[in-house]
Amino acid sequence: MPSEDLDIGTLRNRLDDRVVGSRIVYYEVLGSTMDEARRLADQRSPEGTVVIAEQQTGGRGRFDRPWLSPQGENLLFSVLLRPGAAELRYVNMAATLAVAGAIAELTGLSPATKWPNDVIIKGRKVSGILVETAVKGGEPRHTVVGIGLNVNLDPSEIPEIAASATSLYRESGERLDRTSLMLSMLERLDGLYAAIRRGRSLTQEWAAQLETLGQSVQVRWSDRVVEGEATGVDEQGNLLLAQPDGSTVTVVAGEVTLQA
Repeated sequence: MPSEDLDIGTLRNRLDDRVVGSRIVYYEVLGSTMDEARRLADQRSPEGTVVIAEQQTGGRGRFDRPWLSPQGENLLFSVLLRPGAAELRYVNMAATLAVAGAIAELTGLSPATKWPNDVIIKGRKVSGILVETAVKGGEPRHTVVGIGLNVNLDPSEIPEIAASATSLYRESGERLDRTSLMLSMLERLDGLYAAIRRGRSLTQEWAAQLETLGQSVQVRWSDRVVEGEATGVDEQGNLLLAQPDGSTVTVVAGEVTLQA
């Protein structure tokens, strides 16, 4: 059964007339919500299906890093979407904006984004987002958006993440209701996804909350390491790095480290 502060029935009732949340699948323990959402996509589960787990035995973030989360303290979920090729570029932006907006609304905290999709508070990671897309014939078949949000976790109890992660509990001093947080994130994601489908660009809104811009950064990109000043992003969300020789390097995805 769900924990007292995660009411799956309320989520289903409040989201049944939306795309995101039209179907909610809940597990106490699951290998990976990403993998399960992908399996459901292959079974033609409806767009907007949300897979929630209290604990993942094989949860992962970007670069296949493990996502560590004690059972019942955080929010771990994946959303199945079917965007067109032109809409796909904004899915990551929509997810990031939905998470940051929900945090700000319900806690009064001021989250920012570390390019491309980590939500941070005071320089520490509070949420990670992973987007995986299945492509056939050059067109996206489906996209799975995985989101992990540290809610009531005490990061100091997990040595592997104590120095780099934070939680809403740590930052606010209060244990938070996960149902309200989940509902806010999914409603926001639904609204932003609907806007994408209508042709709206999210780039400007997303770029406005990027803490990375204006910083000297080092980016691990494919098998390269690129350094420069992060001057902006293009319409696809790629990072623009100004080089000392006046040229600009466009980075599609990478691991960003701020330089002292």
